[in-house]
Amino acid sequence: MARDKQLASAREATRYQREWFAGLHGAVAAGEPMALVNADAPQEIFRAMGIPYVVNQWWASVVAAKQRTGDYLRTLREEGYPDYSEQYTSTALASAFGEVRDPPWGGLPRPAIVLGDTTGDASRKVFDIWAEQDGVAYYPLESAAADTVPTNWWELMPDQWETAVGAPRLDLMVAELEGLVRFLEITTGRVFRESRFREVMALVNEQEEWNRRTRDLIARTRPVPLRVDDGISSVMIPQWHRGTVWARDAAKRFHDEVAERVSAGAAACPGERTRLMWIGRGLWYDMDFYRHFEETHGAVFVWSMYLAIAADGYVRYGDDPMRALAARFAAFSDQLYRPPWSTEWYLKEARLHQVDGVVHLVGDDARNGWFVTRTLEAAGIPVFEIHADNVDRRTYDLDAVRGDLESWLTTRVAPAAGRPG
Repeated sequence: MARDKQLASAREATRYQREWFAGLHGAVAAGEPMALVNADAPQEIFRAMGIPYVVNQWWASVVAAKQRTGDYLRTLREEGYPDYSEQYTSTALASAFGEVRDPPWGGLPRPAIVLGDTTGDASRKVFDIWAEQDGVAYYPLESAAADTVPTNWWELMPDQWETAVGAPRLDLMVAELEGLVRFLEITTGRVFRESRFREVMALVNEQEEWNRRTRDLIARTRPVPLRVDDGISSVMIPQWHRGTVWARDAAKRFHDEVAERVSAGAAACPGERTRLMWIGRGLWYDMDFYRHFEETHGAVFVWSMYLAIAADGYVRYGDDPMRALAARFAAFSDQLYRPPWSTEWYLKEARLHQVDGVVHLVGDDARNGWFVTRTLEAAGIPVFEIHADNVDRRTYDLDAVRGDLESWLTTRVAPAAGRPG
């Protein structure tokens, strides 16, 4: 059952996104080139050049929330492509072969450009198939590995990113970003201006500083002042508009609304007994999941990666904006998915937010999941793993997951927090 959002900032962000997307339909129909870009790609260059873009994973989340992923995966299967691999990345690809009947939000406008990094063979193939479509050009980005990893990367990234990421990885990414600029100028006829690019980068830093304040405010507040699904809407829609005044101001509105709720003593769950952390992508087809355990166990989710990575993963200061942008994305996947970058960050965040337990949507990231569980459990924090895809409901048994998690709350989390089971 869908429920109203508590936060005005969440409702406003959703309204803005709907109006923007409707306008995008008109612009593409009139001949304007649109890009489809991955969530961990350097969208700031598109922003600086005035090239509209849709974030691939945002569109997949909309489709999943509307319970329509099955229709899109069926289209892929009928076209001869697998419907069981990279569902989050490949949902939008189904639109290349014609929209499903009555698509969410009017369907995905046809992109002229697709952008994604080559983090794996399957994800690369998704974009290769896009590039086979008439009128679609693909620009791939490499994914370079690190030799050494500073486990306190979140302290270094704002000003010491050269040390945290390493010169070789940054050199490669800068060269690729400069190539992307030339590619976009040739493909679209738009001109890249460094002065405008600097404005975009400054606005992004301002936006993420507001997100950092909001993250820290929520972390130290008991009871939790907002529901995590409200926080996802309030932070992520502005994230997809990074580099705009609207997005910067939306992040401030989100912070100010949270601050008002804290001052007023507002609680997402007035009977809060347990604070939980959600690690992994959003469970888009079952957003009521996050509220169900408030009602049954007084358990409230205080953390998701969306606000936390906005707070720690994006701010980059420096005199060279292109190199700073490279530093933002050259190690982005490391921060979330590769031990020890990811595991030490999750542990830091769990302690900062005073959580009693962690729920981890492992999905197809089993190797990282093992390290995350081992690290948190060794620190005395109970972990419950959900092995399911975050947009493909076929992989998820709602009753079984909720039943097992209720048992875990009673037998593992409550005793660990010093409460009766």
